[in-house]
Amino acid sequence: MTSQTTIKTTGPGDRPPGAPSDARPAKGLRGHPWFTLFTVAVGVMMVALDGTIVAIANPAIQKDLSASFAEVQWITNGYFLALAVSLITAGKLGDRFGHRQTFLIGVVGFAAASGVIGLSSSIAAVVVFRVLQGLFGALLMPAALGLLRATFPAEKLNMAIGIWGMVVGASTAGGPILGGVLVEHVNWQSVFFINVPVGILAVVLGVLILLDHRAENAPRSFDILGIVLLSAAMFCLVWALIKAPEWGWGDGRTWLFIAGSVVGFALFAFWETKVKEPLIPLALFRSVPLSAGVMLMVLMAIAFMGGLFFVTFYLQNVHDMSPIDAGLHLLPLTGMMIVGSPLAGAMITKLGPRIPLAGGMAATAIAMYGMSTLDTDTGSAVMSLWFALLGLGLAPVMVGATEVIVGNAPMELSGVAGGLQQAAMQIGGSLGTAVLGAVMASKVDSDLAGNWTSAGLPPLTAAQEAQASEAVQVGVAPLAPGTPDAIAAKITDVARDTFVSGMSLASLVAAGVAVVAVFVAFLTKRGENAEAGAGAAHI
Repeated sequence: MTSQTTIKTTGPGDRPPGAPSDARPAKGLRGHPWFTLFTVAVGVMMVALDGTIVAIANPAIQKDLSASFAEVQWITNGYFLALAVSLITAGKLGDRFGHRQTFLIGVVGFAAASGVIGLSSSIAAVVVFRVLQGLFGALLMPAALGLLRATFPAEKLNMAIGIWGMVVGASTAGGPILGGVLVEHVNWQSVFFINVPVGILAVVLGVLILLDHRAENAPRSFDILGIVLLSAAMFCLVWALIKAPEWGWGDGRTWLFIAGSVVGFALFAFWETKVKEPLIPLALFRSVPLSAGVMLMVLMAIAFMGGLFFVTFYLQNVHDMSPIDAGLHLLPLTGMMIVGSPLAGAMITKLGPRIPLAGGMAATAIAMYGMSTLDTDTGSAVMSLWFALLGLGLAPVMVGATEVIVGNAPMELSGVAGGLQQAAMQIGGSLGTAVLGAVMASKVDSDLAGNWTSAGLPPLTAAQEAQASEAVQVGVAPLAPGTPDAIAAKITDVARDTFVSGMSLASLVAAGVAVVAVFVAFLTKRGENAEAGAGAAHI
């Protein structure tokens, strides 16, 4: 029998923001806010970890299953595409059927798909079940935020989201470390099998602890056409961003899918004004703080994900670090996110979101500028300084932008708001990787020939230069078999210097994006509707 409570939503005038809920205290485990937070954190950890841990396993999967490079790319692309396209719809499912049920289904499905991937003997099976992982992960993530929104009193919500953000950040950054250890000392299958016991723990805790909360005016029907239009528009956008590095930004196919996404979003917006119960009521975006929160999440992800994408290549290919060593060098970033997220939650509760968010994006901009100064000889201490500042800057943004989005949405749309938050982060990350990748490619293309000639190396044909440029864009020296040591050393120096110049420019662009985000942060404010769901249980 489902445990359920009905919450009557209130308007911002009924009680001042941050006022304590008058709900009765939760008794025992079921519905207890902090136990609820621990439960959803266990589930969310699986999804966040899987976003980065699998990248370390891809070379081993390619070798073991005799897969092509394109097939291996789909291990990541299939997961990301399914996750990004379905997040908002999954949030709506939670609003309709309850976040407890949606969360538990997501956990069970994600863990089961992980186990099947570990047992798979073909690349096709791995890709298919990675797509299923993405779909079930999309069910899980918005539901987790919906449960926190409904369970915590308004005055404690920022702290809860701070800890939630800490788990997401630490899991994302820790994925390469854990993945390197498992692949190196166990096998690639263990990267997926590890989700099974974690999933079982999350399900047991969920059954015992989670209490279902639904708004009194929760949606009763489905906007099927809206789901189709939004999913198609999101697919076209994300697909264009995924394929742009391969096709090129000037390719007609890239712009065909971008145009398709624009048309899809326009049709979706028109339809949402006509349907009785829209998937996303457009009135939601009349809230300037909520819209600013979504934009801030996109800009943060562009700067963070796009900039960090090149750092992994810099550590492994320029500094010759193993995946484990590279992950360890990113620990200052992870550590500052772990420490900073709960502190940011407390600060936002006391000061409101504007100053912490603007300060966080300013610190992010400075960190990205600092990363633009890294060169082939930069020591670990200097790297750690900029990585730590980046983590310190990201913490308040992860926490504050999430609270601004979720807290400014009505309680009956908390799942949709959670889906918006996650979708904004996923799209921002993809956009950052694609755009900054194009910046990197352009810089490498413009510098490589001159650097090659200056080093006194034999001239390259157009085809050879194109192949060399592709390798240098990830910091790899384009060495032919049997290249003499003296020539190989020169080629390696040219490749690394050219890569670093490209990474420097990409980091400066990321810093510029972060500066824009500083101004967007001043449009945010504390969630007007946070108190509506605060207190299904009182702390």
